[in-house]
Amino acid sequence: MNRVIFVNDLERKISALLTEPISNADLQDTASELRAMPPNDAGALLTQTPSNARQLVWDLLDENFQGELIAHIDQELVGDLFASRSAGEIANVIEKVTADDDLTDIIQQLPDGLTDEVLDELGAQDRARIKKLLIYPPDTAGGLMDTHIISVRPETNIDAVLRYLRRHQKLPDNTDQIFVVGPAGHYLGSLALQTLLVSDPQTPVAECMEIPVKPLSSALSTHDVAQIFERYDLISMPVLDTAGVLLGRITIDDIVDVIIDEADHSMLGMAGLNEEFDTFAPIFKTARHRALWLGANLVTALVASFVINLFEDTIAKVVALAILMPIVASMGGVAGSQSLTLIIRSLAQGNLSPGNARYLLKREVAVSLLNGLLWALLIAIGVSLIFQDHILGIIIALALIINMAIAAIAGTLLPQLLKSLSIDPAIAGTVVLTTITDVVGFITFLGMATYFYG
Repeated sequence: MNRVIFVNDLERKISALLTEPISNADLQDTASELRAMPPNDAGALLTQTPSNARQLVWDLLDENFQGELIAHIDQELVGDLFASRSAGEIANVIEKVTADDDLTDIIQQLPDGLTDEVLDELGAQDRARIKKLLIYPPDTAGGLMDTHIISVRPETNIDAVLRYLRRHQKLPDNTDQIFVVGPAGHYLGSLALQTLLVSDPQTPVAECMEIPVKPLSSALSTHDVAQIFERYDLISMPVLDTAGVLLGRITIDDIVDVIIDEADHSMLGMAGLNEEFDTFAPIFKTARHRALWLGANLVTALVASFVINLFEDTIAKVVALAILMPIVASMGGVAGSQSLTLIIRSLAQGNLSPGNARYLLKREVAVSLLNGLLWALLIAIGVSLIFQDHILGIIIALALIINMAIAAIAGTLLPQLLKSLSIDPAIAGTVVLTTITDVVGFITFLGMATYFYG
């Protein structure tokens, strides 16, 4: 409880830096309290801090603590934190990051033009390791892996392996297995720590090693890597190049980050937001990023308005149509969104295949038709009683059924179509679906009204 109170008090102090006059002594006290926190908590606190106050507090911290902290701050903020620093100053901070994958992510987020300069400032050993990782795209196993690994030869016995491990001051984090390699570094198998501890000391490693799961290719996408970890409940996995040479390993903490990023992407993509954007960014910067999405939605709204304008005469004759139009469009939009969300989720989990896609399409259409019939009947009765017009009740009922069925088809097929066109369905799917349900709903409803009342 005291820890929570301490963190909350520090959050208030940091926020006060933006709104209240504060002395240099108070600034130093705030920085001292931040240094007293574990780097994980301090990094989370800075991430949640408004951008101006974040930079102010960051500049108060010494390079040693910044080096401990930087790996625990959202990587998208790195560019802003180091925007006014020289390559040498940046190198002094980030060289304290131990994990290669974290260090690579940080370097990739540096301001334009600084990457090569910072690499030149790093030590030769760090620079060589990082350059090897930078050749891999960040969304692949190669870009996610860490090169800090322990490997042994198959002819070595268990006793020699144990003596070799005792020479290390600390094993790499999340070490649950030791990798077995041949003379040229080719991956042969893995030796689990639990097997190592219970085996006869004189037993050769070759007799104890195994290949529990097929090793990861460096070109495999991080999405597929996360699915493999989830399927087999893994803690770590070796990463190989095309020749089968062991390059590094991926651990469960990296996969948790991938899963969280994908969940953020799916959730924010529905609103056209980017998960890489700072939640606490300044107002004008935030407005600029959202303007494009709002513009796209304005275009779709204009398309729907144009369709409505085509039936201006019919609406003028039957004013009730203007009142009831939103019902048809809204019901279709909800039905389509349900199907769209389900299919996007199935794609993200890798559960959608050509074999079950047809079944899902039939099921979604059937579900929408059943719900459409139910609510069409209720709305038809209500409209007939309220407006004393049975024809109007029949029109809205038919329009509702048709639009909900079309919405289910669109919601099921759109994600697959967009993905085949290399367009992210989580971002573009909602806009396209809304346009379809609005246009189909208005054309169906107003078109039938024009026919019956013409």
